[in-house]
Amino acid sequence: MDEDRILQWPRHGVETLPWQQQVRGGTREDRMMRFVDATIPPFIRELDYMPPLKVMLHTERALLAVAQADTDAEGHSAALSRFMVRSESAASSKIERINASARDYAKALAGNKGNTSATSMVAASAALHELITKVGESGRFELDYLMSAHRALMADDPQEADYAGHLRDMQNWIGGSDHSPRGALHVPPAPERVPELMDDLIAYLNRDDVPVMTQATIGHAQFESIHAFTDGNGRIGRALVSAVLRRRGVTRNAVVPLASGLLARRDDYFAALGSHRLGDPAPLIDLFALSTRAAAECSRETIARLKAMPALWAADLKPRANSAAAALIQAFYDHPVMSTDEIEATAGSPTAAYRAIDQLVDAGFIEEITGRKKDRVWAASEVMAELDDLDRHIQADMHEGKQG
Repeated sequence: MDEDRILQWPRHGVETLPWQQQVRGGTREDRMMRFVDATIPPFIRELDYMPPLKVMLHTERALLAVAQADTDAEGHSAALSRFMVRSESAASSKIERINASARDYAKALAGNKGNTSATSMVAASAALHELITKVGESGRFELDYLMSAHRALMADDPQEADYAGHLRDMQNWIGGSDHSPRGALHVPPAPERVPELMDDLIAYLNRDDVPVMTQATIGHAQFESIHAFTDGNGRIGRALVSAVLRRRGVTRNAVVPLASGLLARRDDYFAALGSHRLGDPAPLIDLFALSTRAAAECSRETIARLKAMPALWAADLKPRANSAAAALIQAFYDHPVMSTDEIEATAGSPTAAYRAIDQLVDAGFIEEITGRKKDRVWAASEVMAELDDLDRHIQADMHEGKQG
C-alpha cells in the first residue's frame, strides 16, 4: 500500500435525485422542488493518506498530551472516566445548540427530565460510554456498536425513539429547513447507499496501519458525510473519535473532551468538514489535533484538582475513620450526584446519613438540587462546577491560539 500512497483524499461525488418531501411515515410532493443533489462519499477501506508534515507534528503533540492526561487519571479511572465522559458529551451537545447548566445536568443525572437539553446531554453521555466500552473491550468496531450507542442517545427522544438504533430509510440533510434541503450545507447520500458505506467505514476504522489521529478524524468526517441516522449523527460521530483513541490504545482510563475545542471554533469545524468533502482532509485533521491537545492539557489540571478533592474535604471535616461522613466523601467523589437511598446505603443508616449530609452541606461540599422534601438528591458542587470550568478553559486556549 505504501507504493500507492495518495496525497489527496478523493472528492465526494454528486448524484441528482428526484425529490419528494420526506415526512414521518412516507412522502408528499413538493411542487417547489423537483430534484436534489446528494453527495456520494468515496469508499475508504483501502485508501491511504499522509497529512502534511506540519499537521503530522500537531497530531504527535496531541497524542502525547492525551497519553499524559490518561496516565494522570490512572488509579482513579472509574470516577475520572465518568467525569470526562460527561464533559465530552456536554460539549458535543453544545455544538448541536443543546445547552444546559451544570446544575440542570446534575438534576438530569438524578432522573429529573424537566429540562430536555440536560436530559439529552445525559443520553449523549450514555451513548459515548456505550461506544467506547464496547469498542475498548472487543478491540474493534462493529456496526452493532454504533447502533447500540445511537439507541442510548435517542431512547428518551419522543420524536426519534422509533428510529433509534436503525440506519435511516429516508433522505436527510444538514442546514436548509426542517422540511426541505433547499439551501442545505450538505445533503448526504441516498438511504439505499448507507449500509454499504457503513460497512466500508467500519473496515477503515478497524485498520491498524493508519496514523491514529488521521484515522479518528477521517472516520468522523466519513460518518458525518454518510449521516447514517435520522438524527444524532454529530454526537455519535464525535463519540466515534474517542472510541478510535480507545481502540488504538492511546487512552485506557479517561476520555479527552476534544469537543470543547471544536465548540470554540465551530465555524472552522464545519468549514473543515466541507474541505474534506472537496478532497482535502488536512484542515480537519489539524483542527482535531489542536482541539485534542488543548483538551488534554487542560484536562490534566482538572484531573489534578479532582484527585485532590477527597483529601481536602477530609482535612477540612476531619471525619472519624470508618464514619458515615468519611464514607460519603469518597462516595461523592465517585458519584457526584446521589439520591437519599444511595446515601443511606453508603452511610449504613438513615440517622448516620443525615448527620453526615448536614456536615457536608455546612462545609459547602454538597448541595440539595431538587428543592423537594421527598426523593431528594444531592450533588457535589465542586465536582459539577468543574464540568463548566474545564469547558471554559479549553475554549479559552483555542481562542487564544495557544495550540498553534
